[in-house]
Amino acid sequence: MSGPSAAGRLRPYGLRCDHRVTPLGIDEPGPLLSWRLASDRRGDDPAGHRVRVGRRPEDLAAGGEPLWDSGPLTDPRAVGVRYTGPALEPRTRYHWQVTVDPAGPGAPAAAGSWFETGLVMAPAGDHSGDPAGERPADDGWRASWITHDPDPIEVMDAPTEGEAALDHHGLTPCPVLRRAFPGTPGPVDRARLYVSARGLYEIRLNGTRVGDAELAPGWTDYHHRIQYQTYDVTELIRDGGGENVLAATVADGWWSGFVGFEPRRAGAHYGSTPQLLAELHLVDADGRTTRVVTDHTWRTRTGTIRHADLLMGECHDLRRSADGWDLPGFDDADWSPARVTDADHRLLVAAPDEPVRATAELTPRTVTRLRDGVHVVDFGQNLAGRVRLRVDGLAHGARVTLRHAEVLDEDGALYTANLRTAAATDLLIGDGRAHTVFEPRFTYHGFRYAEVTGLAELAAPDIVAVALHSDTPWAGSFDCSDPDIRRLHDCVTWGQRSNFVSVPTDCPQRDERLGWLADAQVFLPTAALNADVAAFFTKWLRDVDDARTPDGGFTNVAPRLVGVADEGAPGWADAGVIIPWHLYRTYDDPRFLARALPGMCAWVELIRRHNPDLVWLHRVGPHFSDWLAPGTPTPREVVATAYFAHSAHLTARAAEVLGHHDLAREHHQLAAAVRAAFNDRFVTRTPGPDGPDGPDAGSVRIDGDTQTGYLLALAFHLLPEEQTPAAARRLAELVEAAGPGLVTGFLGVALAAPVLDAHGRADLAHALLRRTEAPSWLFPLHHGATTIWERWDGWTPEAGFRAPAMNSFNHYALGSIGEWLYRGVAGLDQSADSTGYRQLTVRPAPGDLTHASARYESVRGTVTVRWERRGDTLSLRVRVPPGATAEIHVPTTDPRSVRESGEVPVDGAHLTVAGTGPGRAVYRVASGVYRFTAAYVPAGTPERGGPHRAAAFPRTPGPAAPTYAGPHEEDMT
Repeated sequence: MSGPSAAGRLRPYGLRCDHRVTPLGIDEPGPLLSWRLASDRRGDDPAGHRVRVGRRPEDLAAGGEPLWDSGPLTDPRAVGVRYTGPALEPRTRYHWQVTVDPAGPGAPAAAGSWFETGLVMAPAGDHSGDPAGERPADDGWRASWITHDPDPIEVMDAPTEGEAALDHHGLTPCPVLRRAFPGTPGPVDRARLYVSARGLYEIRLNGTRVGDAELAPGWTDYHHRIQYQTYDVTELIRDGGGENVLAATVADGWWSGFVGFEPRRAGAHYGSTPQLLAELHLVDADGRTTRVVTDHTWRTRTGTIRHADLLMGECHDLRRSADGWDLPGFDDADWSPARVTDADHRLLVAAPDEPVRATAELTPRTVTRLRDGVHVVDFGQNLAGRVRLRVDGLAHGARVTLRHAEVLDEDGALYTANLRTAAATDLLIGDGRAHTVFEPRFTYHGFRYAEVTGLAELAAPDIVAVALHSDTPWAGSFDCSDPDIRRLHDCVTWGQRSNFVSVPTDCPQRDERLGWLADAQVFLPTAALNADVAAFFTKWLRDVDDARTPDGGFTNVAPRLVGVADEGAPGWADAGVIIPWHLYRTYDDPRFLARALPGMCAWVELIRRHNPDLVWLHRVGPHFSDWLAPGTPTPREVVATAYFAHSAHLTARAAEVLGHHDLAREHHQLAAAVRAAFNDRFVTRTPGPDGPDGPDAGSVRIDGDTQTGYLLALAFHLLPEEQTPAAARRLAELVEAAGPGLVTGFLGVALAAPVLDAHGRADLAHALLRRTEAPSWLFPLHHGATTIWERWDGWTPEAGFRAPAMNSFNHYALGSIGEWLYRGVAGLDQSADSTGYRQLTVRPAPGDLTHASARYESVRGTVTVRWERRGDTLSLRVRVPPGATAEIHVPTTDPRSVRESGEVPVDGAHLTVAGTGPGRAVYRVASGVYRFTAAYVPAGTPERGGPHRAAAFPRTPGPAAPTYAGPHEEDMT
């Protein structure tokens, strides 16, 4: 089916099953089948749709017999439908088709896709709880978990000179395992391989690598869930009775390798030895299935990879190679039988997200010779991944060492102090062969620079950096006239790529790389505009739920890990409430709320139970507060109680969406009571000369008088309406007094620009965006940053590097400004009560820029906004997808000058005039493309790095960040 750019009538495209394109191996019994819409005509909206599912494409044709037919559905707002037909069978491909009926003239349009179920289907409702214990006794798996048998222990020789320098960190060699089996007598109709590991795996069939997943099966809490992947290997099978070979390498990974920073438990959090589980199903034309499974018949030994660890790195010793070991005809007589550890399949689940993949390759910017045999390579971009190196003529026993770092020291050497205990070192030992390509397979590093030791010469074409991250489809783009802001957006996106590696990590380089909840919740609004993260967060929210404590609390990291306090901190554990709500608003999928609501309620109740006066002072965990804020600390109880109120309110909203009205009423009452406690305890109002009822009278002070305190109160709507303008004024005063500048940490920074903008101070938001002194977003860029730093001042000319104990140069939390680039600068947003971008709000904040644009592939279709200033004229082009509407705020200093497609806008079928105000004209439009022009003469703009001047026009308060809940009229006092 054609994509959204093709000319024509209303048509569906971008079909997905559970937010993925043609997923292979799902176990969800009622998957969501969704689509997007495109049309080149205004008001070409859907009236309804019909979805049919069948086992064969012909079942969906006219006169066919589908397995399930939704029948005509007349919800024009729908972007998907859940499958509710007969139970889906495992190991089966299903074809499906959606037909969309237009509301106006024109014929229905259809598009089709497919999905395939995994080896076992989950019971209904399984993914909202613990999958263990719900599996039937005959669960469909026949494979056993196998590993390398450590007996007999390999003999050890004394190291030769130089070999003692090989630090294996106590790690053991990676096992390789193989099984030869005969092909089927006749042709194979289809072949599927189902694979998992306790640890990491790479699997090969007849010498060819299967799939492109990296670091598979991904990180989960292996006490609760272990993911498996499904591969179509039909083309790799040699049928006709000839020999085939299934071969695998397994590595420690998160299962038994180093994870985190707890020195007393640095690794082996789940097990001590990596293990493999695999089933190959060969189905002939008559439907007969032959299985090849992991069991005691497999052969094993240790191979070329002498150790592999996510933090420490990887060592390949080519002297240990067994060329051809993964091919038919190899003699494995001297290999050992594999050891069967168990046959427990209860924790196995199909992976619900796309795996980590190699998504980009970067060639060197420079190669610098430091001294004989030592070169430093600059790839020009900080990233997460690995290096691929081509080496010619490496002598037997000769070594090439690769070390990795984000930055260089003053001497041009790698700066590695901030890696802490992560060695981030890869090693190649030669065996005399003429040509070698060295590329680690079971580690990744955070780096821009690589030091290569052991080669006399190193040419740029011989080395490349390979970027790895979870393959979340890119959904958004942003551009503007300022090259610094474009670079800032690039830094934000590279930080996202680097830290979405199976889980949303804090950083990719040091001995941490954990799924911190606060980092994820503050960055999610930005992440969800950059990429389609629905499937990625579907998986991770299960990690969050698995990590919950017995008393109902969310933790600080997920998967849960020894060494990090289990008791959740304010703003951190609240992510268990905030993230599902934002995902629901973004993707219009209430299952995010349905799966999370029990945990949301338990979390809010836990806080209430231990803080009966509704000021959150007890059970606050490590209470990180506004982490790494450079200014005066915000009182911890202010931060905590603000989040308590916010979580209670969002829980109430979630219960409303799901139809649990009594539960919603209870939590609305609690939210109102917590807000009252916040105001009683922390807010002081001084009436002005106009009296207490004046809308802008007097002053408001929140305990601590910090930027973050006011940001939280305004973002979460904690103040009475009459006090909000005074609080917004005080926030602006604090920002102005700082430079204008920010002195917020992780929690405050995400709120700053949206809140200022929502309260009429887009000028200050622009001033913060354009500031170049520390603390600011542009300061690191002007000192070579290509990703967002953990600290505002991770390095300064005056002080050099900050404390290496916590100084990442690739840390996305402060990159949450990316959301405002889309929503504020470009103006692409949705209204406060919209889900899935059904009701758009387009309200650009030009500042002193001359153009900006944003494009976003929403669940309804493509949304684009582009504005440009030429002289005293501003042009604004907006695309609204079918089924959506938009309220468009055209910036103008003369509302009478506004034209749409060259004509004076008047009420019509697709456009109505909503009103005018200072600096803007407002229109409500149906779907389609609209082109406005208007007179626009900015009155003043912020000076880069200096004091701000008046905004061109005030902005009326509007919806703040999408994570906010909006006004609280529904909270009952």
